[in-house]
Amino acid sequence: MYVKFILAYAIFGVFAFMFTAVFTENLMERQVYSEKAENLAREATLIANDYASGLYSNETSLATVKRQLDAVESYLEAVIWIVNPSGLVVLDSSAPVDVENPRYVTGFDPSVTTVSGTGYCVGRFFGSFKEDRLSVLSPITSGYAVRGYVIIHYPVSGLTESVRSYMDIAYIQFLMIFLLSLIILIFFTEIVYVPLTCITKATEKYASGDMHYELSVDSDDEMGYLAASLSYMAGEIARTEDDQKKFIANVSHDFRSPLTSIKGYLEAMIDGTIPPEMHEKYLKIVLSETDRLKGLTNSLLELNNLETGGMLMNTTEFDINAVIRSVAETFGGRCREKGMILDLVLTGESLTVRADREKIQQVLYNLTDNAIKFSEQGGVIRIETVIRGRKVYTSVKDSGIGIPAKDINQIWERFYKTDLSRGKDKKGTGLGLSITREIIKAHGENINVISTEGVGTEFVFSLPLGSEE
Repeated sequence: MYVKFILAYAIFGVFAFMFTAVFTENLMERQVYSEKAENLAREATLIANDYASGLYSNETSLATVKRQLDAVESYLEAVIWIVNPSGLVVLDSSAPVDVENPRYVTGFDPSVTTVSGTGYCVGRFFGSFKEDRLSVLSPITSGYAVRGYVIIHYPVSGLTESVRSYMDIAYIQFLMIFLLSLIILIFFTEIVYVPLTCITKATEKYASGDMHYELSVDSDDEMGYLAASLSYMAGEIARTEDDQKKFIANVSHDFRSPLTSIKGYLEAMIDGTIPPEMHEKYLKIVLSETDRLKGLTNSLLELNNLETGGMLMNTTEFDINAVIRSVAETFGGRCREKGMILDLVLTGESLTVRADREKIQQVLYNLTDNAIKFSEQGGVIRIETVIRGRKVYTSVKDSGIGIPAKDINQIWERFYKTDLSRGKDKKGTGLGLSITREIIKAHGENINVISTEGVGTEFVFSLPLGSEE
């Protein structure tokens, strides 16, 4: 593109020079000829009225008029004639008076200066000269009749010199404008070409897989916006690739552990390391590990469907308080084992929301399961519902280990586990909170977390209030 721009600039220079050399010179020549012709025409009219008319009224002699024409010729640097309508040259400022040998202009036509519409003619004036002359004509009138003509012939060579001097100025101006137009080329180079080169190089890097290549274009125009958008796109792709690598590593880890256990127990049973009487015990362990793999696989499929919008939402109006009570009964046994209290603070006997009942029940199950899992013996778990405007806010609060501040924004990621939670969660897949967030997002609502390390954690999500409320 840059070569094309240089080529276009060169073509522009060539055509501009041709225009200056041809059209400008032609216009300049016309202007110089026209101005000179006007000046000569005024002089010719003045001579016709003041000097030459006396010849035809016998008021002035040829010698007197000849002296006057010679003086004017010296001033104008032009040949002055007085010619009769028949073509007889009465007086010629460039030659002495010779009455004995009359000279005629063959084919003389006084309309020659009006044919072109310019008031003058350029040429050798009916073969009277060896070089071109600019000729103007003014009639000599006496008694309301044309008696003769005053004709002034100016050498074209003198006008050519004037045209050339003007053209020299025009060429200098053209050269200055051409050089100043280099500013456009410099501007294009700095504003367009250099940023575009950087963007092209970055695109090649990104195409080769180097998504971490830094693209920096310091510009506030469209080029800067394009570079920023491209850099942002590459950053998002790089982040996605990093997440994908991390996801694969996590999946491999979570699948490898139960598979290793299953393989080890089966090999031990086959080679006799585990005696037959112990097979039942270890087969139950193998069965438990397969259930764990099945649960992990189902969770991954469910999360993928939620993120891609592939899971249909069965939206209805239902009593969320009833769902909370049902979930609380499910965890009653676990709470008693750990000596924990499950405190329900619900608004009203029933509270209608509009959502997918099964999905919201899963959300409550995941949050309550985490609250019990990460709380100490004798802790309190509080589930509360409140109405604000046309929204119902449900919170699940525990008095457990809490979430460190550095991990608070990462708990929604797949397979992510904090350092504090790893000792508490031996069988968890690390997908529960990811699924929970995607379910709430699928409803067009939000879920937030408030946590203090060593004090507890509270999750709060919103749902639209039902029409019955």
